[in-house]
Amino acid sequence: MPVLFFGHGNPMNAIQSNAYTEAWASIGRSIPRPRAILCVSAHWFIPTVAVTAMERPRTIHDFGGFPRELYEVQYQAPGSPELAMRVKSLLGDELVLDADSCGLDHGTWSVLCHVFPDADVPIIQLSIDERRPASGHYDLAEKLWPLRDEGVLVAGSGNIVHNLRAYDWGGGDIEPFESGLRFDHRARELIVSGDHEPLKHYERMGSDALFAAPTPEHFLPLLYVLAIGERDDKVSFPVEGFDGGSISMLTVRLG
Repeated sequence: MPVLFFGHGNPMNAIQSNAYTEAWASIGRSIPRPRAILCVSAHWFIPTVAVTAMERPRTIHDFGGFPRELYEVQYQAPGSPELAMRVKSLLGDELVLDADSCGLDHGTWSVLCHVFPDADVPIIQLSIDERRPASGHYDLAEKLWPLRDEGVLVAGSGNIVHNLRAYDWGGGDIEPFESGLRFDHRARELIVSGDHEPLKHYERMGSDALFAAPTPEHFLPLLYVLAIGERDDKVSFPVEGFDGGSISMLTVRLG
């Protein structure tokens, strides 16, 4: 299977038709149908390593102030306790199996409702352990590489540039901030070259990195995707662009 990092952006993308959502749908048509999906979302950022392990994960509306229509979305994809146990076998006993308290947050369903609109592919979510440094997430994710040969689509959902303090909430079509553009461009260069070391320590990449990722949770899902990339993977960027001047919608595909 290929591996994918989605820049998910505004939750409203779940119910809108635009260039981003149309490109996500095109990705779903272009890749082999996965046996199941493991998604690492920016919005499950907790002080432990956990995975959803229920048969029917609920749709979590983890946001506020949006139209009623968005809260009515139910993405009723099945879960996969079997895949959760497989992930536990790869990551070790520290992994917590969450069989009832969590579900699918909007970082997962707002994208996948376009990629797999029939909601018929089993999905589990892997949490982001807030206690680990960025390099620790990369090291953990490397253990997941066998899943690619087992028909599992590993996906990250976040944003390479995600600065809400600079975001244009007025909805205007403003030019992206130069700091964000520079960091987005540099990240692409490193991904294409296969040089992941600077990204594993992105907090050392200067003021542009501080603008792009003032908090880590939207950047870290990228590392889970890069960590299981292979040297001969074709690198492509099926979705590009900035929303609100300070959120990169870049999607990264390896393989």
